[in-house]
Amino acid sequence: MKVQFLSKNLWKEYYSFISKISVITSLAFLFFEIPVDVKLRCGGIFIVFLIGRFLYIWCRANHLQKISLQINNSTLEIESGDIFSENGFKIIAFNEFFDTQVDDVIISKNTLNGQYITRYYPRSSDLDNIIDSDVHLTECIIGTRERRAGKEKQYKLGTIVKNGEYFLLAFTHFDKDNRAFLGVNDYISCLMNMWDECDILYGGNTVVLPLLGSGITRFRGNENISDQELLEIIIWTFKVSRIRFQYPAKAKIILTENCLHKINLYDVKKRFDS
Repeated sequence: MKVQFLSKNLWKEYYSFISKISVITSLAFLFFEIPVDVKLRCGGIFIVFLIGRFLYIWCRANHLQKISLQINNSTLEIESGDIFSENGFKIIAFNEFFDTQVDDVIISKNTLNGQYITRYYPRSSDLDNIIDSDVHLTECIIGTRERRAGKEKQYKLGTIVKNGEYFLLAFTHFDKDNRAFLGVNDYISCLMNMWDECDILYGGNTVVLPLLGSGITRFRGNENISDQELLEIIIWTFKVSRIRFQYPAKAKIILTENCLHKINLYDVKKRFDS
């Protein structure tokens, strides 16, 4: 069970329900004379009803498949799905070099990054030309690094290359062995910069992103960070960034089915919904 029996949020919702029902029943007993034997039967039925209501709330909380949050007058939706089939600008995470070499060494075929490149750019040089010609990207170079394979220009984390209906995001550092890694401070800084870039580029369209950092990214110093914590950090940075998506535009986080089974959407809804 993702939502435990003693969850504070669960009991808070339940107490709120009881308080409303209590007012109604108190008024009923105040204005109507009810025989004692009827009161006892009604009391038993009422207790069964309250137990059933709690079980319903508990079951519903554990089986949430989708939530919608209102943050800074913007809508942020969270659900499972296929990011490639979503409408709007879809964020695809690259490394800080914007590498495009899908060889299961630099980029794995199984990642969204690898799927995007192999699906739309069977000749990766075509994507390289788009990235290299992006004027904004030239302003975001922070250095160069000699590597055995891959590109050498490093870009600021959070930098976005707009390419059709996709936002290509410089998301992770890469070590000398081509392993993606981040520190939590890097992660937060990257997300804040990403939201700033989205604010400039989204043009009234929905922005869709995966659970950035879930899977193969290594968080140095925080190796045990959970998908739940990653999701909450993304939502928190969205909130403090003050970006506003005007209706009907919105932000949307797409989870894999595996992530959805592990994440407590009920607590997320109670914590962040304004």
